[in-house]
Amino acid sequence: MSDQDQNRRRFLAFIAGSPLLLAQPNLDAIADPKQALNVMDFEPAAHKVLPPAHFGYLATGVDDDATLRANREGYGRIYLRPRRLVDISRADLHTTLFGTSWGMPIGLAPIGNQMAFHPEGEAPVARAAKAKRTLQILSTATNTSVEDIAATLGRPPWYQLYPTSRWEVTEKLVRRAEAAGCPVLALTVDTQAGRHTETQERYKLLDKRPCVSCHGTTPEDFFGRKPMFTGIDVKGLRTANTALNWQHVRNFKKLTSMKLLIKGIETREDAKLCVENGVDGIIVSNHGGRAEESGRGTIDCLPEVVDAVGGQVPVFIDGGIRRGTDVFKALALGASAVFVGRPYVWGLAAFGQPGVERVLDILRIELELVMKQCGARSIAEIGRSSVGYMDNRPY
Repeated sequence: MSDQDQNRRRFLAFIAGSPLLLAQPNLDAIADPKQALNVMDFEPAAHKVLPPAHFGYLATGVDDDATLRANREGYGRIYLRPRRLVDISRADLHTTLFGTSWGMPIGLAPIGNQMAFHPEGEAPVARAAKAKRTLQILSTATNTSVEDIAATLGRPPWYQLYPTSRWEVTEKLVRRAEAAGCPVLALTVDTQAGRHTETQERYKLLDKRPCVSCHGTTPEDFFGRKPMFTGIDVKGLRTANTALNWQHVRNFKKLTSMKLLIKGIETREDAKLCVENGVDGIIVSNHGGRAEESGRGTIDCLPEVVDAVGGQVPVFIDGGIRRGTDVFKALALGASAVFVGRPYVWGLAAFGQPGVERVLDILRIELELVMKQCGARSIAEIGRSSVGYMDNRPY
């Protein structure tokens, strides 16, 4: 036996008898939100309680899930630049967006069909957002009306709009959101072309329940279960509008007094066009890796979008945010605030309102910690000098 083989055997024997191996923690799903050490702890808890098709809907990206992974991996290529000997006895996480003050620059992204994850749908999320002074964006595909969510929140939410295939329907949705007092309209533009959600389809194969009993078989069945479409003729309606263009954006500006955000921008070219067409803000987004298989994470898109708008409008971001360090990195690269999606729905599915609240608490605690480590005593003190890239690329 060669020396190399003997050394390999000794190493394997050491590992097999190591107390570190014997002391591995119990990896079962948490049974209480207070047990969560980070937001990822909620994913197995959600997986445990959700039907396969519903978990697949939440987990899926598109095609090979490359963009889904890129959203997370992008944050790993950015490092922090800690600062020392700064008075960090306090760190102020408050931020102001369109004249409204929030407890922290972390909001809840729009996710539709939340009754697939909890019997009360979006209501426990709204209660958690109110308790934690957190911004909530309500989806067009909500299972709870915008009026009910506004009452639960104690203030109107921001409203996410899918530009439907018929302008008269879209106009009714906009006017209803405005009548409910929504101050901001987030127009989603990244699903025009359609998508292949392969991971979702594979999970559906594991689910033996008859989907048609809940979802029906026609678009009318789908929209009929969405309160925002009550009283609207939905025959043949689709949520996407393949003809959507910049003239439509100008039409939206004329239609409503709400602030208009474009959700789904990823390039400097489109960011400049947003400003030229009077948009009030941008959400850098690829629909949580569910829009297209670009293979590029939103955090990699953020700097060019921020530079393109030159401070004329605020830029927000979603996709792949799982840690307070992720939030800090996005803020350092120019985001005015971030939105999280899957983590709070994991918490919702597993534990309802307490799960959502715990997710928000963890992210807030982590953000405050990293702010202090980097000498930032307020959100305004977080800047590009706070971070760098592992490959030394310019930023």
